[in-house]
Amino acid sequence: MKLPAQLPSTLTSGSTSPCRTGFWTLAAPLPWWGNQGPESRRTCLGSPRKCVAPLSPKLVFPLEWFPLNKPSVGDYFHMAYNIITPFLLLKLIERSPRTLPRSMIYVSIITFVMGASIHLVGDSVNHRLLFSGYQHHLSVRENPIIKNLKPETLIDSFELLYYYDEYLGHSMWYIPFFLILFIYFSGCFTPTKAESSAPGVALLLVMPSGLYYWYLVTEGQIFILFIFTFFAMLALVLHQKRKRLFLDSNGLFLFYSFALTLLLVALWVAWLWNDPVLRKKYPGVIYVPEPWAFYTLHVSSRH
Repeated sequence: MKLPAQLPSTLTSGSTSPCRTGFWTLAAPLPWWGNQGPESRRTCLGSPRKCVAPLSPKLVFPLEWFPLNKPSVGDYFHMAYNIITPFLLLKLIERSPRTLPRSMIYVSIITFVMGASIHLVGDSVNHRLLFSGYQHHLSVRENPIIKNLKPETLIDSFELLYYYDEYLGHSMWYIPFFLILFIYFSGCFTPTKAESSAPGVALLLVMPSGLYYWYLVTEGQIFILFIFTFFAMLALVLHQKRKRLFLDSNGLFLFYSFALTLLLVALWVAWLWNDPVLRKKYPGVIYVPEPWAFYTLHVSSRH
């Protein structure tokens, strides 16, 4: 996609962009299509092998329909996500009154695609391990199926896979993602208070958008990155308010989505605060359990 020859680098006061309800309508539900992970053992339909992922259009394609050594429908949806989402981010940032230098945008998008692709490979393998008895609420070395591997050096290989998926892949994926969102947010201000309102359609999309960010924060274990971004957004709002600038409809949509995400994360942590098993896997001050770990511990074990 061709970006403008010169990307603006400062906020144009006195102007505001209309609410991009079409963009948010596409962007809000898109992640649930492409980033819910491959079909898995989340909701059991009669037998432990006939399990698919809810909240995903792929629920009609159980993983057992496909060879475990080949990509599934869920993997192809994830591939589509890795193509469509960076394209949408480029379209979003090129319409922002304030943006980064063009070379930095290119590097950010390239890093995003590489990180999301690393995650795709690791996530696909990890989901298939569930059919062998892998338990996500345990560490790699504490899993029974991993302990029995011979030679023991294979355990190091699985830990490397986990590192690529959960640490390196997530960092390369989420840091440029939130950076681009914040840069776009920094240009969503208007001097007219009457224009600081979101239409009803945008407000309806806040719930799926906030729910998706909750999924990113908890499953991706990026609470520090998220809370830093949210506080930066809040500080920017207070700073711009002193200049008599107000969030426009697009900025309100992002701010409401992040605020809802923070509320959902707080409720999630409070609900699982006294869980001894999850507490063991997620030690330390910041305790944000993964939904996958909760599932393998409290849901799949009952079937």
